[in-house]
Amino acid sequence: MTDTSSTPETVPPHEAPRFLCAHAMHPQADLALSLIWAQLVPQGVETMGATLGWCYLTEQLAPQAEGIIKGLKERLPGVAWVGAIGHGVLSTGVEYIDEPALAVMVSTMPNDDFRVFSGRQPLPPLRPGADFVPHVAQVHADASTMDAQDLIEELAQRTTTGYLFGGMSSTEGRQIHLALDPLAQHGTRNQGVWTGGLSGVAFTDHVKLVSRLTQGCQTVGPTRKITSADRNVIYELDGEPALSCLLKDLDLPVTTALSVLQRDALPKVRNTLVGLTDEGSDMVDHDHILGADTRVRHIVGLDPHRQAVAIGDEAREDMMLSFCHRNRDAARRDLVRICAEIREEFDPADGPSRPIAGAVYISCTGRGGNYFGSPHGEMQIIQHALGDVPLVGMLASGEIARNHLYGYTGVLTVWG
Repeated sequence: MTDTSSTPETVPPHEAPRFLCAHAMHPQADLALSLIWAQLVPQGVETMGATLGWCYLTEQLAPQAEGIIKGLKERLPGVAWVGAIGHGVLSTGVEYIDEPALAVMVSTMPNDDFRVFSGRQPLPPLRPGADFVPHVAQVHADASTMDAQDLIEELAQRTTTGYLFGGMSSTEGRQIHLALDPLAQHGTRNQGVWTGGLSGVAFTDHVKLVSRLTQGCQTVGPTRKITSADRNVIYELDGEPALSCLLKDLDLPVTTALSVLQRDALPKVRNTLVGLTDEGSDMVDHDHILGADTRVRHIVGLDPHRQAVAIGDEAREDMMLSFCHRNRDAARRDLVRICAEIREEFDPADGPSRPIAGAVYISCTGRGGNYFGSPHGEMQIIQHALGDVPLVGMLASGEIARNHLYGYTGVLTVWG
């Protein structure tokens, strides 16, 4: 019997999608779009056959979001769009923060290989024989959604890998995320602009992408097991009082005296975070940098009478915990590391090289160029590592990777 399943004659090779991007700053949405269009036209956007686009805008342009989506639809009527409002918007080598800005990317992804979803057109549960089988999904979420983590976990179950990537909208005003399917019959009420819940785009396994999460915190003590907790209050770590463990890890005197805690401990505790992982996951990757499975949460209270520590998430017994601090050098090293891993995926030492076509980067509002030492510093690290790859993204109020919501991280996803 002759196996012809992978021969060029029976299965034509998939053509790599083409990506183009542009970015602009202007307080008037129509003029910002004109600047975007002026950059895309010379790149060939009118003849490339674009199918899927990303649009990220800063909160200064949020009141004009409907006009922006309308303008994009008029210029490229057959393109599906996803995106969100961010504290800042990102593009290749640059970032815009606290200014009215827009970043747009389009691609020629085959229509059969992706599907846009939203609250009105949700991603259906997995079922055998379906016409479209989601492999992974990019997701944008409304930061004001109370059950966001539950929705993220449910959405992950609707993909074959359980892997999501994306982020939460970030603005002091109206929380917005974008999802427009030109083939769907939504009417004209929302014009692709959504509040509440989740939206995004799912991809089949034909789409070749690599996604990595980078942490920005470094541990300040050992990894400990939660041995007694109730909801978000931790009473014991490794069988010892949780507050005592915190004070020891911060090199502070162990005490329950409120006056001493207020004088000596609170200044350090305010700058201390908690890294959480499920039992069996790696807390630390290397050099005391938190691993990709670790979720960073705030310490929200101390109880000297019960020797307890309250955190900004549910704490369960047998979870692993490590106290940590934000660390600029650790964040830089970890970002360089994931870029190197991605480069190795596309340019392996023992195999053929593949070009990187485009990328999306979602970073935390607590990061950005200034945290990395200079304006645009974070994006320039990525540009130096990946080259002048078309890239867009945003500074989010929470980052999404796998089926978890993270903080102080970056999620870099690259298409090939």
